[in-house]
Amino acid sequence: MALKKSELYSSLWQSCDELRGGMDASQYKDYVLAMLFIKYVSDKYAGLPFAPIKIPEGASFKDMVALKSKPDIGDQINKHIIAPLKEANKLAEMADFNSTDKLGDGKEKIDRLTNLITIFENPALDFSKNRAEGDDILGDAYEYLMRHFATESGKSKGQFYTPSEVSRVIAKILAISNATSDTTVYDPTCGSGSLLLKVGDEAGVKVSLYGQEKDVATAGLAQMNMILHDNPTAQIFQGNTLADPKFKNDNDLLAFDYVVANPPFSDKRWNNGVQVDNDPFGRFDTFGAPPAKQGDYAYLLHIIRSLKSTGRGACILPHGVLFRGNAEADIRRKLIRKGYIQGIIGLPANLFYGTGIPACIIAFLIKATRQFVKAFL
Repeated sequence: MALKKSELYSSLWQSCDELRGGMDASQYKDYVLAMLFIKYVSDKYAGLPFAPIKIPEGASFKDMVALKSKPDIGDQINKHIIAPLKEANKLAEMADFNSTDKLGDGKEKIDRLTNLITIFENPALDFSKNRAEGDDILGDAYEYLMRHFATESGKSKGQFYTPSEVSRVIAKILAISNATSDTTVYDPTCGSGSLLLKVGDEAGVKVSLYGQEKDVATAGLAQMNMILHDNPTAQIFQGNTLADPKFKNDNDLLAFDYVVANPPFSDKRWNNGVQVDNDPFGRFDTFGAPPAKQGDYAYLLHIIRSLKSTGRGACILPHGVLFRGNAEADIRRKLIRKGYIQGIIGLPANLFYGTGIPACIIAFLIKATRQFVKAFL
């Protein structure tokens, strides 16, 4: 019997209700999505040889059920469920199920975690009986939750979620439908991976996905999101993309067929740890360095430097990048003269969670011209 989305959504919001009062709404996702992930991979892969996700002995959802009502339930979940799963699958940080600040202390914590586990024990949430491998019911649920968490938190949550409508537009304008299994797609500020996944879906074939995310917890969400969307081989690394890019080829940046990004708008601390005047990757050599307190063009230049000689890219930036002066005007002028900018799509205000300012999508097409080679070699 197919799993109904309504059943899943209902259970997930029950979980949110169970967590209310102890933490900010933006932190619900850390626990609810971790539970969702553990339940899903356990139902799908526990006991299976050669599974894309390893479920160590004693670290499945059934083992978590056995911890219900135990006085040290939070500590046991951390040590015997979370830690083995993380180590076996090289996952980033996951929620702390023994946090007194977020989950309460004593009986309050025991009851809260026991009730949370009980919600996911619902027989209707048996992911082993999901319709088919290609059925993305869980991925849809993930996005559903991300939208609501981003809205409900009342904070700037653009760092972990790009609205799906915007992601679809980017996926379309990249013209990635002719991709092959050798095609590579990279997001240097991937958040929860929603944009990266939308572009991958548009390809029509399994492409190689790569992402880097600065926030530790959000990088963990991105890794889980890739697995939940049947992309367990996607490479997601945690770290500061501008100061410490993880995808390198010797002393140069690794080049990709497609690069997309929704970086933090007007990042005032973009140059922390960055050797602006002597960048080892040459990102600012040709077009100049962005202003110290406006990081939009820093991310844009990183994207261009990460593209193959025939690559395509698209980046979401605030509208100000189109008309601000001084150093940004110089960079903008050089980019246009090089012919790299293929188009600009204006986006309305209030489209992104946590900010009301309008934005735009800047699309790139890097051509293997003599000027390109001279600029970047």
